[in-house]
Amino acid sequence: MRYLSILFALLIVGCNQDSTHRSELKLNASPVVGDVGMRSAKVWCQLASGNQLEKPYVYLLDSADQRMVATPMASAQLGSCFQLQLSDLSPGTRYRYFIGDEHGTPLSEMLTIRTQPLWQYRTDPPELNFLLGSCTYINEPEYDRPGEPYGGGYAIFNTMAQEEFDAMLWLGDNVYLREADVGSLSGFVHRYNHTRSLPEMQALLSKGSHYAIWDDHDFGPNDCDGSWIHPDWSRAAFEAFWPNPDSGIPAATELTTTHFLYGDVEFFLLDNRSHRVNHDMGPEKRQVLGEAQRNWLLNALRNSSAPFKLVAIGGQMVSDAAIYENFAQFPEERALLFNAIDELDIRGVVFLSGDRHNSELSKMKLPGGNWVYDLTVSPLTSGSYDHEDEPNTNREPGTMVGLRNYGVLNVAGPRKERVLTMTVKNADAPSGERAARASPVHRAARVAPLRHFVAKSCKDC
Repeated sequence: MRYLSILFALLIVGCNQDSTHRSELKLNASPVVGDVGMRSAKVWCQLASGNQLEKPYVYLLDSADQRMVATPMASAQLGSCFQLQLSDLSPGTRYRYFIGDEHGTPLSEMLTIRTQPLWQYRTDPPELNFLLGSCTYINEPEYDRPGEPYGGGYAIFNTMAQEEFDAMLWLGDNVYLREADVGSLSGFVHRYNHTRSLPEMQALLSKGSHYAIWDDHDFGPNDCDGSWIHPDWSRAAFEAFWPNPDSGIPAATELTTTHFLYGDVEFFLLDNRSHRVNHDMGPEKRQVLGEAQRNWLLNALRNSSAPFKLVAIGGQMVSDAAIYENFAQFPEERALLFNAIDELDIRGVVFLSGDRHNSELSKMKLPGGNWVYDLTVSPLTSGSYDHEDEPNTNREPGTMVGLRNYGVLNVAGPRKERVLTMTVKNADAPSGERAARASPVHRAARVAPLRHFVAKSCKDC
């Protein structure tokens, strides 16, 4: 039996500025580990502007024999970004590495890569921890709208870096393209460069592994859909800066859609922009996913044996408030997707969304008795809003968080009794304040620092 535990909290964590001085390094930002498997890992880095180095190297400390293995990274991508797929690694092993030049001169600190363990047919699945966040707005006054800055609270990244986590999932609007950016590919690169080099973000980027989806603000202009004329720029920048698993599906290779398995949890990363036809186009045309992506998702979910199937998409899926860009604005496609999940008896589906500048948990019981959940986590550093009065009848009471925040997912327990715990943490609340918010589902005899509840019915997971 699988359990779904829902824990919502506003947690106050002391945030100290990262004191690491990186001005002498020839990298624009901390290296990033992306997609990690049992025997492979992707590493990303970016050379700083004006650097004459042809290509950097990854120096890997082999934990078995203490040898330093140097591997040149692939040719430069857009914006002097480099990626390397490391192979022939050992499962469940922590490696140390650094980025250097061909002579072994370090360009980064010594960092770590941890491969996934081989647990199948041997032990119970490992305990897993994932971070979530969306809507990262970094102020740049010369390109921002006049008046009060829209971004702030950057110390939240320092707080997140103090978490022990396996992977971070960036849920879209990871950059905010400005009006001056969308007119050229170099504008896209500038926005990514500016965001990625934020000092407070460096410690977070250097830990765990990182995966990302996009939404409108990293795809093009605000609320843009598939009519945006330069998806080639959008995709080039996204793929250059995020070391995701290879993307695209057989019927639509241009999509950024992809998926990965971490432990026994399967993630499905969707593209909600490339095939989108906005809701004001009428019922015969409007869509978010498109037929090819929707069919791929349903087939992938049906064939998944994961206890929790986590589907990442920019906008809210389960909220029934038909406003802005919510999936409720697309009732025809929403019905096709949810009816198929119900008819195919696909259990354990949890959507992970951003976009809305608030966090909340929504859930809906399908006619066949299964539940679908949607955990919205937003924003990290953009403006935040309390939408408590919004007409979402599927909202779990007490889960609305209208402050800058991030999410934590914990998956633990024996193989047939896995528990997914969802937590929202906030670093902006006044010092010393602490509040807990939880969904009123079935109370369980479990002890935790804050109130939490466990859904014991398998239909609820």
